[in-house]
Amino acid sequence: MAAVLRALRGATTVDEDTEEQVTVRVQALVAEMLGRNGVGHDDLVSILFTATEDVTSMFPATAARGAGLGDVPLICARELSVRGGTPRCIRVMMHLYTETSRAELHHVYLEGARSLRDDLPE
Repeated sequence: MAAVLRALRGATTVDEDTEEQVTVRVQALVAEMLGRNGVGHDDLVSILFTATEDVTSMFPATAARGAGLGDVPLICARELSVRGGTPRCIRVMMHLYTETSRAELHHVYLEGARSLRDDLPE
């Protein structure tokens, strides 16, 4: 099968809105998404980050750039403010080329974001 464009999802939360914690959690999430799916740096097309309105210490994309993704197009946006939503949550949509089928992709939800997709295997 030839490589096709796919989207991979993930999310994490921070216990405290600090630059250090956002950096650690975003870098761990991105590394896990890439590792679990065998995605190489050159397979990446772009990454979209969203954060809830209570994450203001830094841009999640800045943390990703610190993990070596500075040459990948990155953008941040504000997550919708929905009553009962997961607080201090950072979500990711990663666009990549892969030979993996959509059904075989392993989306990654860490920390307090695990409950967002309890239908997915670890």
